[in-house]
Amino acid sequence: MLNLRNISKVFGGTDDGLASVPAVENISIDVRAGEFFSIIGPSGCGKSTLLRIIGGLIPATGGELTVAGETVKGPHRSIAMVFQEESTFPWRTTLGNVEFGLEMHGVGHAERRQKAVEMIRLVGLSEFEKRYPSELSGGMRQRVAIARALILEPKILLMDEPFGALDEQTRIILGEELLKIRDALNQTIIFVTHNINESVQLSDRVLVMTARPGKIKTMVEIDLPHPRDSSIIASDRFGRLVGQVWSALREESIRSFRQTEQGH
Repeated sequence: MLNLRNISKVFGGTDDGLASVPAVENISIDVRAGEFFSIIGPSGCGKSTLLRIIGGLIPATGGELTVAGETVKGPHRSIAMVFQEESTFPWRTTLGNVEFGLEMHGVGHAERRQKAVEMIRLVGLSEFEKRYPSELSGGMRQRVAIARALILEPKILLMDEPFGALDEQTRIILGEELLKIRDALNQTIIFVTHNINESVQLSDRVLVMTARPGKIKTMVEIDLPHPRDSSIIASDRFGRLVGQVWSALREESIRSFRQTEQGH
């Protein structure tokens, strides 16, 4: 579904007078159709930069990105993105927010309303169609943002720490709901997180990145059964996988901490 070959990104170092800063370096990965693929790494390692390159929001300095064999060099109709930051429109209801993308694509009122109602049902917000974001919890607002992205029927959904601002219990439950949606739509999801437990709970594979410049440290296969719910976090296998991810991540987190201390 998605292929990255030797993707690199360097910031600065052109005519702006700033020193060049390598953010990610020689990232090559293949993401399978229908896969839940998580990216984890220490702060500042380029996780979000890599996601924005995939989403066409910033250009790569080098390398090639393809979706279903088609080279991607900017925003692509097959890719949608959900951010951590608040992204709902406060002046629109839940229904109005979810309809927005179809409205911008010129879809007629009746068709977009029907699709929006169905998508709102899928994310469990049918009783809140007429509510404004200020009347919803943080978790509900993120579900609205997910529905707004999914209604465009992207082949790939990018998620940049979408639950980062939520408490741990809400993160776990929303993660469970996200897996149900993924299973219902056979959605391909690329998910950036700082949370090791979350990466193991949700993923089929976890890419662990090095400290900056971000490279591939290792890939961890998450061989937990599907369908999967939050009860999995109590299992011994879950604990061992969390330990495996942390073992790969610990050295890089220490390196990143030292880089920050030294001002690099």
